[in-house]
Order: sequence, then C-alpha cells, then structure tokens
Amino acid sequence: MKQYSVFDVLGPVMIGPSSSHTAGAARIGKVARCIAGDDFHKVAFYLHGSFANTYKGHGTDRALVAGVLGMEPHDIRLSQSLKIASEKHIDISFHKADLGLEHPNTVKVVFYHSDDQHQTEVMGSSIGGGNIVITKVNGYSIKFKGDYPTLLIFHRDQKGVIRDVSDLLSINRLNVAKMKVSRKVKGHGASMVIETDDVIPAFFKKQLLHIEHIDSVSMINPTREVF
Repeated sequence: MKQYSVFDVLGPVMIGPSSSHTAGAARIGKVARCIAGDDFHKVAFYLHGSFANTYKGHGTDRALVAGVLGMEPHDIRLSQSLKIASEKHIDISFHKADLGLEHPNTVKVVFYHSDDQHQTEVMGSSIGGGNIVITKVNGYSIKFKGDYPTLLIFHRDQKGVIRDVSDLLSINRLNVAKMKVSRKVKGHGASMVIETDDVIPAFFKKQLLHIEHIDSVSMINPTREVF
C-alpha cells in the first residue's frame, strides 16, 4: 500500500458522513469525468478494499456517480445522483474487485463511450480528508492529485513533442508547477502530466491537438463545473 503524510489529510466541506468515502469519492468521479469527456452512456465502478466493503453504507456509490455527473462534494444534489443518472439514461454499475497493492479506498472507473468503439479507464484513490490521487489512466501509471489545473497528454514517443508542448505553454504564459513524462515502450505510447499555476483556457486543448504525434488531451481545472 502506498504511504501518504499527515499533511495530505485536511478535511473538506462536503455532503455525507465520510471525507474519504464521500468527498474523496466525488472528487475522483469528477476528475475521471474531465479525463473521459462527456460522450459516454455507461459507467462501471470497480471498488477495491474498504470502498468495496462499505460503499453503500457510506454513500460512496452516490458520491462517485455525483462526481461523474460533474458535482462537487458539497453539492446538495449528491444524495440524488443515482436517480439523476438514471434520468439522463446513463447506465451505472458497481463491482467489487481486487485491484492489487493499492490504497484501500481505490476505485477504477470505466466509461463506455457513445460510439461503442472505445472505453476510458481511470483509477484513483481517496487518501484521507477528501484528498485524492489519480494513479492510472488507460493502463498508464501516472500520479496527480487534481489540486492544480492539470493537462494529461497522450502522445507517441517522438522527438520534439515535449519541446512543442513547452513552447505552447510559454506562448500562453502558463507557468508549470510540476511535469512528469513517461512511456511504455521507446518510440510508442507516452504520456505527459503537466500541472500549472493558472487555469488552463479551453482553446489550449485545440492548440495542443495540432501538434504532430499528440493523440489526445484532457484538461482538469479543479473549479470547473461540468454538470
């Protein structure tokens, strides 16, 4: 199990009985929604550890769905999220799963997109006090908490991609707080996680997608309402 310091566990404003099981779950759901986009008709939640054992009693199920619908942890509609999802014709399912050596409050969220051709998988953990960490996206091992505006870029591992992204960040005066680059195999799939000090403007995604070898871009602005 991964370890986190006491400085990661300050309490949030929220609806529900537990910061880890309610506020953290809602935040995971919302970040996952930002990564997956809006064109989905079905979401499956694979619950690990404590999440799997107590998700109904602690309202984790409603919190996760509320996040996927774009709600904040303090949204008064959170308790009605399952009903709202049904009204929007979004198929929701929950499954107990062993996700390996992950934090006990971990969930894998699988979005089934409207074209029925692809899925988006996001794994995240609620680490206490409403704080979260996203650990995997579509099989890539990554790590970010969603506290900063964040760019998640998937691209082919080719020369010049990182330089071109850095140039665009500079042109748009976006200051980088953290940046992590990783790849699965040399010359094939790679990822960038870039956290910035500034809100990322919507047009920036389109600019990034014009860069050769970039396949997809997701933007997470923590205060952005999507519901």
